[in-house]
Amino acid sequence: MKDYAFYPGCSAESTGRGYGLSVQAVAGSLEIQLIELEDWNCCGSTPYGSLNELEAMVVAARNLALAEKTGLDLVTPCSSCYVTLKKANLHLQDHPRLMAMVNEALAVAGLEYHGKVSVRHIVEVLTDDITPGLITEKIKRRLEGLKVAPYYGCQLVRPQYGFDDAELPGSLDSLIECLGAEAVPYPVKARCCGGSLILSEEDLALGLINKLLKSAADNGAHCLATPCPLCQTNLDAYQGKVNSKFKTGYNLPVFFITQLIGLALGLDDKSLGLDTNIVSPRDVLTQLAGVKSGT
Repeated sequence: MKDYAFYPGCSAESTGRGYGLSVQAVAGSLEIQLIELEDWNCCGSTPYGSLNELEAMVVAARNLALAEKTGLDLVTPCSSCYVTLKKANLHLQDHPRLMAMVNEALAVAGLEYHGKVSVRHIVEVLTDDITPGLITEKIKRRLEGLKVAPYYGCQLVRPQYGFDDAELPGSLDSLIECLGAEAVPYPVKARCCGGSLILSEEDLALGLINKLLKSAADNGAHCLATPCPLCQTNLDAYQGKVNSKFKTGYNLPVFFITQLIGLALGLDDKSLGLDTNIVSPRDVLTQLAGVKSGT
């Protein structure tokens, strides 16, 4: 059993509930113990740092201080939380004066941070610690015949903060293929989906989403898989608006990568939160079952 301090992030308990459920379900099957940080707070998200760096650092550092007490690596499934927490961690380690200012604020809550936490994404843990090879040994249902577009999003692979290649990432591809599925060529795999622009600049965001869905469809994907709850929401919840605006007919389920892993591990739909997906994965899964049974 591998133990990690776990930071779920706000999305995993709200719009990305299927992610939160599937991460925990998969962790149990792979003998990963995710010990949730007690009394964690919002990471502040990526825009906060551009508004007030010190406040943003304090908000993120409170979580780092809580994690440091456990002596474990801090793992999060959210790409935005990952970048925010890792950026804060690196900045504090590199800037002693900023660290002192942050600790002065944390002292009010009886906390102090010494810069000793390793911030990691759940995909990094699955690829580097658990490894695709071990996952393959544990799967009960190979996802043969399923063609998946691996969508990393722009935050997981950011230079300096990301753990994968910024231009040609491969961790998701490896996880998809270890399940018996096919990771289709997907040249826009690290492009931005528009993120929170869907609220302020909807037309611009819908254009970005359309490009991502078109590339997946053009390359023969049956679905997409992502490790980012913000990306999943954009591609899943706004697919109907994209179809309306661009006169397209996309019907591509957008899985969290842990939902696909869970299906291969033989976990049930409810425990993986598949009922929270807006574009239903039912047709794809039925087709997959038909291929496997020879019908």
